[in-house]
Amino acid sequence: MRVTKGLQIGAVVTASVLLAAACSSSKKTASTTPSSAAPAATTSAAAAATSAPAATTSAAAPATSAPAAPAGGGGLIGVDYPRSDSDFWNAYIRYVPQMATTLGATIKTTASGNDITKLNANADSLVAEGAKALVLAPQDTAGIIPELGKLASKNIPVVTIDTEPDSGKVFMIVRADNKAYGTKSCNYIGTALKGVGNVVEFEGDLASVNGRDRSTAFGACMSANFPKIKVFAEPTKWDTPTAIGQLNTVLAGNKIQGLYMQASIYLSATLADLSSKGLLKPAGTAGHIVMVSNDGVKAEFTAIQAGSLDATIDQPADLYAKYGLFYAQQALAGKTFSLGPTDHNSNIVTAADGDLEDQLPASLVTVDGAYPGSVKSTDSSLWGNQSG
Repeated sequence: MRVTKGLQIGAVVTASVLLAAACSSSKKTASTTPSSAAPAATTSAAAAATSAPAATTSAAAPATSAPAAPAGGGGLIGVDYPRSDSDFWNAYIRYVPQMATTLGATIKTTASGNDITKLNANADSLVAEGAKALVLAPQDTAGIIPELGKLASKNIPVVTIDTEPDSGKVFMIVRADNKAYGTKSCNYIGTALKGVGNVVEFEGDLASVNGRDRSTAFGACMSANFPKIKVFAEPTKWDTPTAIGQLNTVLAGNKIQGLYMQASIYLSATLADLSSKGLLKPAGTAGHIVMVSNDGVKAEFTAIQAGSLDATIDQPADLYAKYGLFYAQQALAGKTFSLGPTDHNSNIVTAADGDLEDQLPASLVTVDGAYPGSVKSTDSSLWGNQSG
């Protein structure tokens, strides 16, 4: 375990952006055929209840190098659910069929359970069953490379969600600005601590582009802007027991004033652990540990309103589902996209191997929205507040 690492590797969140659908008024209602392998969403999924507002169908498509196309590009779209072990991913699972209906897409789904071997096999099966385009969310961004090559040889367009493959050709990457997650979290914590103190960072999996981006950005920001803050950067591989064990090791020899959690999966166990040690103090009281999380699930908003958590970065599960399917449809319609701003408050940038990435913004969420650039935790536009 690294105890005083200067935060190198890279790391989240995003904003709740405009729900703009680029679908024509003449498209037909979709029929969905979810696979029996797809995990059922749990009732704890914070933001994907069926009460979530459907995306509008009147907005124009993102800027393209060709005239805007109807969203209902023909052909079966295969969607693989990467995991179902968090409120965020359960929300994504519930949003996919909703967005398919809104966009007029026909889908078939599988679930890979964070297993790259299973993901690759699922992709092959979806193609064998007639999928003409795929929406994947590879958690192992290196392990997907051979499969992407195989799919490219078959002219199967791929849209990746949440992660950017280390290499390999994809039609579009739909992903939040993960470096902004790290930078915004750093600035909030550093400012709250007035530039002095000890901060623990729960790094995600550094084999993942998201973990690397968040960690690298957080470390660079701390070094540049808050050099008197000592950071204990703890690699967790997105594993909560590992994170809690590392937190306890740091606490055994140090007092901490801040904590950055790169995902909401750590929240419940962290609050319980700090409470058991008498270290969970409400915001605004002596001894409060300034904490920032990443994801934008309802549990984080509840903790912010209770004064246990100070802020989170919102990652749009609804827009991941929407624009993943949208770009798959556009690929099937033969459309192309170019660099620059979109009509849904995002920016298309160049990613690895020249791939295009629709980089959705990441909004900081606080209790009252008073922090510059932040959104109030009760804001109804946040997807985490759009479920029962």
